[in-house]
Amino acid sequence: MSTSPVKEAVTSTRIPKVTAPLSSAIKSGGLIFLSGTCPVDVEGNLVGIAEKDVTKQTHQVLQNMTALLEDCGSSMAKVLKVNVFIKDMNDFKAINDVYTTYFPDPKPTRTCVEVARLPLDCLVEIECIAAQ
Repeated sequence: MSTSPVKEAVTSTRIPKVTAPLSSAIKSGGLIFLSGTCPVDVEGNLVGIAEKDVTKQTHQVLQNMTALLEDCGSSMAKVLKVNVFIKDMNDFKAINDVYTTYFPDPKPTRTCVEVARLPLDCLVEIECIAAQ
């Protein structure tokens, strides 16, 4: 008889309320899985959209991730794998400039891909897996 892995959804009052049919974070087997995070502040405002500022958006995404990981009992230092989705590969350097300030060495493994469109028409979305 197989058993399903134990999983616990984690929410936070320090990030925007989730309105989609998903969990912001799931803890299971000593790992934390964060859903893709968009640049929305805690009040629900999309940051940097009017001026198309990928730097502001990347900061907001990583601030949201930091808050959620902390509320899960983890940190950016425990992130193992990151997936970055960007609207325009020309923003790669600007995103990296912000990204490197949030992750201590050794940096997590990472994939970065350009996509046709992101939720809310934002410029960057990031998801990760971290240790507890």
